Amino acid sequence: MSDILAQSLAIPGLWVMLATCFVAGLVYGFAGFGAALVFMPVGTIFLPVEAAIASFNLATIVSIFTVLPRALPLVDRRGTAAMVLCALPMVALGIWVLKQADVTLLRWAVIAVAAVTLVALVSGLRYRATPGPATRAAVAGATGFVGGSTGLLGPVLILFQLAGQDSVARSRATILVFLTITSTLLLPLMALQGALSPSAIPLGFLMFLPYGLGTKVGQALFDPAREGEYRTVSYLIIAAAILLGLPVWD
Repeated sequence: MSDILAQSLAIPGLWVMLATCFVAGLVYGFAGFGAALVFMPVGTIFLPVEAAIASFNLATIVSIFTVLPRALPLVDRRGTAAMVLCALPMVALGIWVLKQADVTLLRWAVIAVAAVTLVALVSGLRYRATPGPATRAAVAGATGFVGGSTGLLGPVLILFQLAGQDSVARSRATILVFLTITSTLLLPLMALQGALSPSAIPLGFLMFLPYGLGTKVGQALFDPAREGEYRTVSYLIIAAAILLGLPVWD
């Protein structure tokens, strides 16, 4: 185990990834989304996509203790639990695709999904219809598949929630609770398919502290009355991560 830890400490770009983890946690703490959108484009510069997904999702377990307790009372627990259950089989399918696909192609997929999500968020896309159970199940399934195959669990759900009519606080809480629980359950699904490499585990633990600290700072900064300012900062950070993560810089 000590050899694996030493290898993790020797990974090129480790300090860049740790700093990015802090920023990802900061964004997640106040916006309720965007952590993977910040980390994955940068993490996949230095790590295989599977290792980047596994180590980052291990780090995000700390969200259970830092931000989940405050968000839980604001959500429809039964509805959110149903969406998590609908997402899990598609997460498993997405992981299978991850194992079969070309690494460079997956990196471009990560960038493309992040960019499309950012454009849609900035454009202020909204809908007025009240989504039923079938719509929520479809959204959860699509969220799970994209998350399993690219490591970006957020984009589909973020678009669905932020384009709806829920209040800022409720939308943020729903996204945060869903992503925290689903990203934690993604890890055993990766392990079952042999996609959880031993080297990703100590790296994930190294990311615990900066990510957890970021979520606490971000949560302290969150104020629904200043939501517009925080989202603008989040969008700029996500855009910077996308540009830095382009495979053309390799």
